[in-house]
Amino acid sequence: MEWTADILGTDFQSCGLEAAGPDGVIRHATLIRYRAQPGIQASDDPQPPAKRYGAILFLHGWSDYFFNTELAGFWADQGYDFYALDMHNHGRSLRADMPGGYVANLTDYDAEIEEAITTIHADRGVSPTGSLTLMGHSTGGLVAALWASRHPDRVQYLVLDSPWLEMHGSSLVRRAAQAMVSPLARIRPETILRLPERGFYFRSISSTAEGEWTLDENYRPPLAFPVRAGWLSAVFAGHAQVARGLMLEMPVLVLTSTTSANGMVWQESMRRSDAVLDVGVIALRAMALGRTVTLERIDGALHDVFLSAPAVRKDAYARLARWVNGFMDNKEPEHRRGGDT
Repeated sequence: MEWTADILGTDFQSCGLEAAGPDGVIRHATLIRYRAQPGIQASDDPQPPAKRYGAILFLHGWSDYFFNTELAGFWADQGYDFYALDMHNHGRSLRADMPGGYVANLTDYDAEIEEAITTIHADRGVSPTGSLTLMGHSTGGLVAALWASRHPDRVQYLVLDSPWLEMHGSSLVRRAAQAMVSPLARIRPETILRLPERGFYFRSISSTAEGEWTLDENYRPPLAFPVRAGWLSAVFAGHAQVARGLMLEMPVLVLTSTTSANGMVWQESMRRSDAVLDVGVIALRAMALGRTVTLERIDGALHDVFLSAPAVRKDAYARLARWVNGFMDNKEPEHRRGGDT
């Protein structure tokens, strides 16, 4: 596997993956890794390399790609090797002859996730039985949760950042929408649905608008990719699986905002709310994911809590670090160190 310089700079490299799904179709994805370049030592004595406790694989949301260098740095500071996957038809994996953001079945991502994990184990030079944490945002959170339910022995921890686990309102809303979309999805799955365009979330995060993040608009369009019938039907099917219960056994952390902000016109509240999902419904659905679920509600958070205002994401990272210290296998909890009881 050949790693090359990535668009995010000297601390990041990426490699292309070709993965064949059960349908025989070969799909292209891109794996990104974070490797902080060594700085100048304060003394002449070489410093021993930090122990790495496991690997993190991050899955982005729909119509998105990986760009959050701060998130990679956080996990490295916690003692983990960080990787992210730009899934097929997204970000670095986009191809001109393929519809951006499209997938006909969420299980179509399985092969590239498996290929990414195989590459990660080879890259780290450790046993495949080592610690693996799957982290997903929005639709990537839905994909991560479903993948973990199908591969319970492959992932030890699950971290979900505003996962899209259900439609706005309730499952009744989803069922009604699914009944309308399903016939078209079966006959003409790539048909574009004419839905209202809302670029409010992009406005809240992009440095070209009112946010602080530099985004490549070819990878992350301001109005997102077109919504296609087959893709929406695939998401609805994923929601239905979550509603039936995934019975996850690994510890799960779910982070969301405390409030949602919806509507067809810009509101100032969208600077400090989730302008994409109904966080109340997501919180309820999250608590039924499995046996050990922690829910963190972040006051003032955006749809991606780790793209929120600096003070808000500082709170989010502190809560994530607390969960890592309490649940993950990187170190003993504070009260047990040094033989204390």
